[in-house]
Amino acid sequence: MRSLLLFSLVSVVSLGAPATASAQDLTTEQWREDLRHLATEMERWHKDLFHTMTREEFESGMARLHERVPLLEPHEVIVEMARVANAVGDGHSGIRIWSDPRIEFRAYPVKLHLLADGLFVQAAERSYAHAVGGRVVRIGEKTAAEAIAAVAPLIPKDNDQDIKTFAPSLLVMPEILHALGIIENMDRASYAVVRDGEEITIELEPGSVFHLEGHSQLDLRSREGDWVDARDGAEAPTPLWLKDPENEFWFEYLDDSDTAYIQINHFANKESETLEAFSDRVFDFIESEHVANVVFDIRRSRGGNNYLTRPIIRNVIQAQEIDQPGKLFVIIGHRTFSAAQSFVNRLENWTNAVFVGEATAQNVNMFGDNRRIQLPNSGITVRASYLWWQDMDPRDTRSSTVPEVVVELTSEDYQNNRDPVMDAIHEYALRPSLADLLEEAFGAGGFEAAVAAYHEFKDDPANADVDTEDVMNQAGYALMDMQLHAEAIVIFELNVEAYPASSNAYDSLAEAYMEQGETELAIENYERSLELNPANTNAVTKLKELRE
Repeated sequence: MRSLLLFSLVSVVSLGAPATASAQDLTTEQWREDLRHLATEMERWHKDLFHTMTREEFESGMARLHERVPLLEPHEVIVEMARVANAVGDGHSGIRIWSDPRIEFRAYPVKLHLLADGLFVQAAERSYAHAVGGRVVRIGEKTAAEAIAAVAPLIPKDNDQDIKTFAPSLLVMPEILHALGIIENMDRASYAVVRDGEEITIELEPGSVFHLEGHSQLDLRSREGDWVDARDGAEAPTPLWLKDPENEFWFEYLDDSDTAYIQINHFANKESETLEAFSDRVFDFIESEHVANVVFDIRRSRGGNNYLTRPIIRNVIQAQEIDQPGKLFVIIGHRTFSAAQSFVNRLENWTNAVFVGEATAQNVNMFGDNRRIQLPNSGITVRASYLWWQDMDPRDTRSSTVPEVVVELTSEDYQNNRDPVMDAIHEYALRPSLADLLEEAFGAGGFEAAVAAYHEFKDDPANADVDTEDVMNQAGYALMDMQLHAEAIVIFELNVEAYPASSNAYDSLAEAYMEQGETELAIENYERSLELNPANTNAVTKLKELRE
């Protein structure tokens, strides 16, 4: 039975025609009607609205806002509405403050970007040029870290990578900063910036209404007017990843490394060329010119039509000389989302691609294809994902794809037009994989040498985010096949230590103990595996056998 609390919020409201009234003019009851509509329609259309939050959490958030509406300014209602809607916990659902044409929030004349070494002023109107390139340490009454944490709940997201993408834009919108208590006066905000070791404060007045535009909705672009960018003084040429960001797809041959560089910013067809025709054209070139290496750069892609990825996957698989480790690379990042994530999944499943860059912004199995719900009075659009895309194993609960080679952009990289990801790809051939290292060490020095090689690999900061679970699991079973059960136990124990939340890691360790005849330890680890994954039928069967 539907709870009385939600019933008190819900009324039957048709989708209706687009609203015409300004949010500034809405009455308390009109806002409450919008809230009721949001509650009913999100639950009606979302595939599983309560997959990360409980019904009680959603209802209580709606109820609190319902009561507070008379006490709030319109921009505060919008911010709190976004907080409740975006708690759904997937990047395709909720309210996108930065791009909704009905949300007329302004922006201060600066652009920020969140990089590996902090929050920086990427660009600004020329009168604030002295702050460009500086690191933001405080906004109004909050430190930069506190301000980022404050805006994070306003961003629809699968994981925290979208905070890197969209928090910089929210942090220059006066209505948001005021609603969150970061600033007191929307007409004037202070930003403390450290540049060249000196802290300076800039006082900013808001400009016109601001929306992120373009198919990829990126903030790495100049707005209208006379602006200064942190890259303006760079001696090096514009790097490839920033060369043509609003072009849906393009490629360039790099003769110095015999590489075809393919950038896909949007999985969509152009009027002049379909994505399939583009892919065929590129791979015809690769075959005719005997190109040695291929780099797909999708670090900026927010998605598109994931059915359009299939011809590209086909071409990659058929290019057998390219589809090899160390020859096929895919650059991913904190903007890689939606159809771009599907592309990553399919490459992971069916090719030998090496992923480089940053973790993606989407779960590997994901909610998507949202229904757009227009609220009847404010006209604000709320999105609700109505499909579940399962490209990967149903037990794969990864919140993102983590690259084998982790590389993050720093402020120095950006200012000097340096792309550390492409540098890492060029160096990759010199870095063997963990599987290769283990095999080589085992052959040369035996089991102890292989364990030492594992620790050396894990201790290297460059491998901090490399997923080693499957490699170690396979190594353990290889040892079991050799009847080296004690050694296999050591490997599985190392895997459990590295992945304490992995049901499969405990399952494998339990099996090794069982083969070794250590029944109590086998039971203990099967029980732990079952706690982590109650659907592990293998653990249930083995526990029954062991206890009998």
